[in-house]
Amino acid sequence: MIHIVFQKNDVDVLNEAIQLDHSLQGEIIQIADDFAVGPLKDIFSSEGWESRRQWWRDVLADGDYAGTVDNGSVPDDKKVVEALVEKLKNDPVEIIWIWAAQNKHDVSGYYWLMSQLKDFQGRIFILYLNNLPFINEKGNIFYPVNLFNIPGKEFLKAKKLARPITLSEFEVDPDEWTRLCNEEKGVRMLEGGKKLVQYDYDYYDAEIKKFITANWQTAQKLIGTFLHKATTITGDAFLLWRLKLILASGNYDVQGELKRMKDFEIKLKVTIPETESQSA
Repeated sequence: MIHIVFQKNDVDVLNEAIQLDHSLQGEIIQIADDFAVGPLKDIFSSEGWESRRQWWRDVLADGDYAGTVDNGSVPDDKKVVEALVEKLKNDPVEIIWIWAAQNKHDVSGYYWLMSQLKDFQGRIFILYLNNLPFINEKGNIFYPVNLFNIPGKEFLKAKKLARPITLSEFEVDPDEWTRLCNEEKGVRMLEGGKKLVQYDYDYYDAEIKKFITANWQTAQKLIGTFLHKATTITGDAFLLWRLKLILASGNYDVQGELKRMKDFEIKLKVTIPETESQSA
């Protein structure tokens, strides 16, 4: 059995569940990319994949994750899937469990992954925790948005949801993914179920601007506040990239170098009243 998850923290909680139930024993693989943002055009071609990798290089340039596309610290997901396909071909009894919660990150990753596994229908299972109640550490019922929000012991209940991805899904879902790829938008949001809608790259900009105040604050603090308080969020690397583009307009005061999140500070520009300016 091979488990697939889409977020780093999911690996830890799934490992915890495996310790509690050895019937879940198997390799855990994380798909590292966040397919909820960035270009998708021709993503299954070598050129399309490289175009996406180049976009990430540009987004991460001079930031906290600069170089990670090529330094080996983050696996190349295309090669990960190629290795998965080879395993499935060589071992006819091997199966894959894809774990996904109801969030844009997991659902986008699901579409990208399953579109490449149609040849193994019947051996690819989905555990989609869509609007399902679980018990948190305090004993209260909640509806998790992410897998890592679920206590390890609750995964023992979640495993009962495993079901094969149907032939119909293998026909319809890749077509939906192709439609999304061809729209050439930069941000994907989950409307409900497995329905993704897309927006331009500046989707988060207006919300980011709300967190720029009259007082100096580091980009790290601003992004941290955004992730804690904003109604819709995305990864900090994407937010840092968008923040730098917002600041390039010159409409805000900046001190420091526009590199890593802790390297520069931002605040609203002080507007000098016209009468005061004239008297000066």
